Amino acid sequence: MGVVRRVCSMFPQVVGFSKRNISFKTLDPPSPLAHGIHVFYCPDAVGIVAKLSDCIASRGGNILTADVFVPENKQVFYSRSDFVFDPAKWPRVQMEEDFLKLSQTFNAMRSVVRVPALDPKYKIAVLASKQDHCLVDLLHGWQDGRLPVDITCVISNHHRASNTHVIRFLERHGIPYHCLSTTKEEKREGKILELVQNTDFLVLARYMQILSRNFLRSYENDIINIHHGLLPSFKGSHPSKQAFEAGVKLIGATSHFVTEELDEGPIIEQMVERVSHKDNLQSFVQKSENLEKQCLRNAIRSYCELRVLPYEEKKTVVF
Repeated sequence: MGVVRRVCSMFPQVVGFSKRNISFKTLDPPSPLAHGIHVFYCPDAVGIVAKLSDCIASRGGNILTADVFVPENKQVFYSRSDFVFDPAKWPRVQMEEDFLKLSQTFNAMRSVVRVPALDPKYKIAVLASKQDHCLVDLLHGWQDGRLPVDITCVISNHHRASNTHVIRFLERHGIPYHCLSTTKEEKREGKILELVQNTDFLVLARYMQILSRNFLRSYENDIINIHHGLLPSFKGSHPSKQAFEAGVKLIGATSHFVTEELDEGPIIEQMVERVSHKDNLQSFVQKSENLEKQCLRNAIRSYCELRVLPYEEKKTVVF
C-alpha cells in the first residue's frame, strides 16, 4: 500500500500540476461561419477557376462545392460555388467589391453573390386563379421555412369567401389578398404592376390569365410560371384532358420563365409520373396536380439558391 500511496502522491509532480498554482487559459470561441453562394457567367478564358478560388481563399473562405459548365464550342463559362467564411474577416461589403473586381476582369455577363443568413429574403407576389393547390402548397412552404421568400401579397382574379382556407391563412399571417376581377378587355394589369412594384420576382400559381407584352416589359423582373403539362406538348388550356385523351403513359409538369411567347419561356424544372389505362380522368388530374405543386416549389427554391442561369436564347443551366 505504501507504494501505491507514493505513486499517487507523486502524480501531480510527474504531470506538472501544483496544488497551489492551477491556471487555465480561456480560449475565445471561434467565430461562427456563414454560408455564401456565388454564380458566375462570362466569356470562357484560361484561369477563371483559379481566380475564383483565390478570391474566396484569400479572405479565409473555404469552398464546399463547385459546379462548372463550359458548353462545347460556345466560348462561355458558367459556375456556381458554395463556400463558408468568417463574416468578421470578410465583411459583406468587401465581399461584394471583391466579386465585382473579378467580374470586371473577365467581362462577366452575370456575377451574383448571396449570403442567405445576412441578405434579405426575396420578396415575391403570388398570382392565382380559381384552383388552390399550388397556392396552398406555396403558402405552407413559406410557413414551414422550406421556401426562402417573403410573400408580399396574393393577387387573384377569383373571389374567395372569408371562411375559405386560403383567406383564413392569409389573414392569420398578415398577407394581403387582392381580388381583381378581369375581363377580356380589362386585365387590371396597371393595378397589378402597382401592387408588385417592390417585388424581386413573381410566381404564377395557376394564374389563368395571359400577361401582355406591355406588362412584361414594364415589370422587367423574372416571372415563374407552372404549366400543368410536359412542355412543349399539350400547350394552351386543358392540357390534362388533352393528355388523357391522347392516351399518354407519362404525364408531367413544367415550371418555366414567362416570356412574350405563350408557354415558350426557358424551362427551369420538369417532373414526370407514369400513368396507365387504369387511371380515369379524376386520378389523372390528381397526379398532375401533385406534380405541379412539387415542380413549382422546386423551381422557386432553385431560383432562390442561385442555381438557374440563362443559356442561349431559350434554355437554362440549372446547377
